[in-house]
Amino acid sequence: MIGRLWRWFWSPSTGWALGTLLIIGGIGGILFRSGFNWSMELTNNEKFCITCHEMRDTVFQEYRETVHYSNRSGVRASCPDCHVPKEWIHKVVRKVKATNELYHTFITRSIDTPEKFEATRIELARNVWYAMKTTDSRECRNCHQFDFMDLSKQGQRSVKQHQDAADAGKTCIDCHRGIAHELPQDGFDVDLDQLVTERNGDTEAATR
Repeated sequence: MIGRLWRWFWSPSTGWALGTLLIIGGIGGILFRSGFNWSMELTNNEKFCITCHEMRDTVFQEYRETVHYSNRSGVRASCPDCHVPKEWIHKVVRKVKATNELYHTFITRSIDTPEKFEATRIELARNVWYAMKTTDSRECRNCHQFDFMDLSKQGQRSVKQHQDAADAGKTCIDCHRGIAHELPQDGFDVDLDQLVTERNGDTEAATR
């Protein structure tokens, strides 16, 4: 039955005009794209992110204590603002990669207790830091840009560090770690340039 259905699907049409097929195909494409985008947006909000207790009871609680959650202006950066790209292609890639996180959360249960989560916190953080380093902190720059900083309103130490970072081509995550979630032990000892080199080297070796 499957074989007959497959052959029918790919057989030339004898009863439908080409224009009709194009219109049906176009409508089908629009419906598919709309449904795909709808499903992505359904999983692209804070409410969805904390449906699993691993996130709700750990990193979300840490995030609630930071300025990114509550501040005098009322402007918040929620989970997808920091962890999901806004550009469509990059967003799709991120969603595909997220299936690995679902695997570890629901299948292997590798972080389903506070103890397991803490044991892997540094590795989880390294994964996020690597992503931010290789994208020039793309999601951070949705709100923060060197070009639009009013340095006259910053402290002397901040001005120097931001100027030095801009001159050296550094990115946000080089200096800003542990601002939305608890910093893992020895988190600042992680050399992000070395991390990128190591992981890119492993990737190149695997493709040879």
